[in-house]
Amino acid sequence: MTELQAIILGGLQGAGEFLPISSSAHLALAPRLFGWEYQGLAYDVMLHLGTLFAVLIYFAKDWLKIFRDAFASPRPAGGGLLWLLVLASVPAAIAGLALNDYAETVFRDPRWIAFNLVFFSGVIWLADRRPAQRQDETAFGWKDALTVGLAQCIALMPGASRSGMTIMAALFLGYTRPAAARLSFLLSTPVIFGAALLEARKISPAQLDAAFALGVLSAFVSGLAFIWVLMAWVQKRTLAPFLVYRVLLGAAIFLLL
Repeated sequence: MTELQAIILGGLQGAGEFLPISSSAHLALAPRLFGWEYQGLAYDVMLHLGTLFAVLIYFAKDWLKIFRDAFASPRPAGGGLLWLLVLASVPAAIAGLALNDYAETVFRDPRWIAFNLVFFSGVIWLADRRPAQRQDETAFGWKDALTVGLAQCIALMPGASRSGMTIMAALFLGYTRPAAARLSFLLSTPVIFGAALLEARKISPAQLDAAFALGVLSAFVSGLAFIWVLMAWVQKRTLAPFLVYRVLLGAAIFLLL
């Protein structure tokens, strides 16, 4: 893996992690498209560290408040958000452990990725069209946490998109687009951290080179940029442009195959 290849993959990771276009699909497809050596799922997951740092930096004040409120006594309103995020992460942790072998093999078939890109674009579109979405994060309870957490499990399949599935679930539950995006980004933190711990043992020392460091840095920079882009976008606009891109990418894969 050259430095340029790692930077490109890191950029794709940063964009795909937070935009609802599936970072795992892009990381799986790019080596095939450009004829690069595929480094494996573990390498892709470790690139997620860049986006983990991005979400921690962007929401630093939020995370400080979430932890402070979670351990405050008596607990103030909203102090349970940390535990709800943990609860929402449990289904993905269980599914990740149970389906890890499929995530590395069957789910990374380009035809399967193309199908997921197109099919889940339709589901996200239905959620995005729901009227009267008025709830914000203060309405987030244990039932909603489990629902969003279960939706996040779908993202084990490249092409579904972790942010896409969590935003979709929150929209179906009646949350506003900004609230849905914010919950999705906050929820990415424990999931990325847990996945990185799980996959770190599969990384060889030879892979932890300058190119890898540049890939993580690229994911961090692009992740910060695209968090800002999506948070600004959903204030007044729908997710339609991202869904059109997903459908076109899925159709292109089918045509190339």
